[in-house]
Amino acid sequence: MNLPRPKSYRGILKMFFIGKARDIYDEKIFHKVTLIAFFAWIGLGSDGLSSSCYGPEESFRVLGHHYHLSIFIALGIAVTIFLIGSSYSQIIKLFPSGGGGYKVATKLLSAKVGMVSGCALIVDYILTIAMSVSSGTDALFSLFPPEYQYFKLFIAIGGVCMLIVMNLRGVKESVFSLMPIFILFVLTHAFLIIFSIILHYREIPGVCIQSVNDFRQARQSLGLFGILALMMRSYSMGAGTYTGLEAVSNSVPVLKDPKVKTGLLTMRYMIFSLAITCMGLMFTYSLFDVIPSNVKTLNAVLLDSFTLGWGEGWAISFSWITLFAEAALLFIAAQTGFIDGPRVISSMAQDNWFPRRFTVLSDRLVTQNGVLFMGLMAVVIVMLTKGSVRMLVVLYSINVFITFSLSQAGMVRHWWQERRTDRIWLRHLFINGLGFFITVFILVSVVAVKFTEGGWVTIVITSSLIGLVSYIKNHYTYSEKLICRMNHRMFRKVDALYACAVKEEMPTPVYDEKGRTAVICVSGYNGLGIQTFFKVKDQFREYTNFIFLEVGIVDSGNFKGNSELENLRNQISKYPHSIFFVGQFIIPKATAFQRLLHNQTQLTIQNRLSHKGFILVMVPIRSHSNV
Repeated sequence: MNLPRPKSYRGILKMFFIGKARDIYDEKIFHKVTLIAFFAWIGLGSDGLSSSCYGPEESFRVLGHHYHLSIFIALGIAVTIFLIGSSYSQIIKLFPSGGGGYKVATKLLSAKVGMVSGCALIVDYILTIAMSVSSGTDALFSLFPPEYQYFKLFIAIGGVCMLIVMNLRGVKESVFSLMPIFILFVLTHAFLIIFSIILHYREIPGVCIQSVNDFRQARQSLGLFGILALMMRSYSMGAGTYTGLEAVSNSVPVLKDPKVKTGLLTMRYMIFSLAITCMGLMFTYSLFDVIPSNVKTLNAVLLDSFTLGWGEGWAISFSWITLFAEAALLFIAAQTGFIDGPRVISSMAQDNWFPRRFTVLSDRLVTQNGVLFMGLMAVVIVMLTKGSVRMLVVLYSINVFITFSLSQAGMVRHWWQERRTDRIWLRHLFINGLGFFITVFILVSVVAVKFTEGGWVTIVITSSLIGLVSYIKNHYTYSEKLICRMNHRMFRKVDALYACAVKEEMPTPVYDEKGRTAVICVSGYNGLGIQTFFKVKDQFREYTNFIFLEVGIVDSGNFKGNSELENLRNQISKYPHSIFFVGQFIIPKATAFQRLLHNQTQLTIQNRLSHKGFILVMVPIRSHSNV
């Protein structure tokens, strides 16, 4: 992994912004790229915690002048957070290698259901990035006069690009750099909530009584069905609050060992911090009788009331610090999309739903292609919606509940099948069963409420992605059939040659130290390597020695621990001072898009060997059989 110091301007810029390549042989490499629970809470929990900046607000706005009912909604939101969090804790225990909603649905339901869950999750993570950055920009521009609103879109796009660069450097580096902002958010909002309750502790009983009276009055004017419909709409509009709770289950591989224990501790941090913040803010809205504004966020209005009478200097300073912390945390929340999105894509790529190049790690040991894909798609979404949080929140909270529902369904099926072997299966089944019921209810409610408001756009985008990955899967299935037929043909040829050699008692080949050596790079004993050997032997007759070198690719599939890398090292060999050959399988009549679906491993090896002064020749291997 050690490369010469780059001399080109491109190399110098890459070194400056991205950093130098990591050494996979470094014994401390996993210490450098994995997270303890606290840092995982910052990197993965910021999405959930940041939703307190807009989720409770959306619920509060729906209630209108019946805003005292927000206390009941806050309790419902808190219970849902604990329930979904508990069910995902069980998923972490059952799937310690990560994968989250995609792996759960794939393993416990079916591959196609898992694919739907994965596609929904990817779109959700793209929207997470777009929504978080746009919402953070809104919070930031709440501090400026209206004439500056023109620059919001450019700042949002710039924010996404900045996060792309940070994540190309590595997960741990991006989390470290954003940690002060996360802590600032926690401290300012904890102070806001606690001091508000202390300041108005005498009014708390009155607010509770007013909530009951408000329910009675609303029941008289709207009827029982009307008030329940209003509360359900308010509850469903706050569905964005729960996004991010699945993040830890998707990213177990980036956690410190023991990974399950670290994951469960991270989940506890996320659950309690999100539930307390959301309940505290919604209760504080009622304490201060906050009235929503079309110019400022609800938290900005709350701060105006909270700091009233402080003195202009103190009030402005605290409001600026708190709103800056909100805006910055919303930018940090996009980290969840950059951490988990590429991992979901990588898991799907390993199962041939996405191009295999999405499993490849960069020299910084990050899934670079996945990071770029997530970032560029988020930029497109921000540009199409012009960074409108109101529009994005409609698109945002549908897909995650598709994954939630499918994950819970898979877990329910699992516990039912394990009822004879697991003594506490009923408790597990109850948690996931209740989670399934609630997530399906929220999904149906959100789709019904938001479909005509633009929710259909999310469904169209997700359906299009499902169609695309299905096409990719079909192509890989077709390619594998071609390779299988070639393997079968080559194995028969080798068997025939071996039988002939035994029959004629041919001598065992001896290594010729003075002869030229051809090193043939292979991925194992297969038809591609065999046919490459025959082509080299026929077309490069000056070579008398042949060495087969198995190439070990370090990708997201095996970069999970020192033991995995050690196993990979034991499977490969090294032979310097030779000419290298590698077979390039050619798909007949492949389109330009189909060619993009195959890893350019040969080109990567050629580039890497050229830095070491070696020559690699790519031998085209064509299939002569139709499938």
